Amino acid sequence: MIRIKEAMPITILMADDDADDRQLTREALEDARLINDIRFVENGEELLDYLRRQGKYAPPAEAPRPGLILLDLNMPRKDGREVLKDIKQDPDLRTIPVVVLTTSKSDEDIYRSYDLGVNSYIVKPVTFEALVDILQTLEKYWFEIVELPPQHDK
Repeated sequence: MIRIKEAMPITILMADDDADDRQLTREALEDARLINDIRFVENGEELLDYLRRQGKYAPPAEAPRPGLILLDLNMPRKDGREVLKDIKQDPDLRTIPVVVLTTSKSDEDIYRSYDLGVNSYIVKPVTFEALVDILQTLEKYWFEIVELPPQHDK
């Protein structure tokens, strides 16, 4: 028998440089009636600043520790591959689940992402309805079914 936990509102942090993709994701979360807070950053450097609470993210209220990171691979300044490597090498960050959500279907990107420690790799869907379905599935899986280490807001 599978034990399903009660869903908890957990912060999702999305790193994506495409404003349309960020807006679609926000709308898909609302459409899916998910209770999670979603925060956005636009590049890899900003993602690491958020996670390490540096610069404009220094106040804890500006950067609640995410329970899930949605990561685009192709971003300016520092791409998702570099950021994934940094996250998974950092003892304070490596337990945060990272899901690559990208347009790349490249076998090389898929293999490299898993080699770097990504938890899941998803190709961005082409329809809004499919995005809603993916977000509902992610929410159910990561926040209701899987046992994650206790969150400590470091």
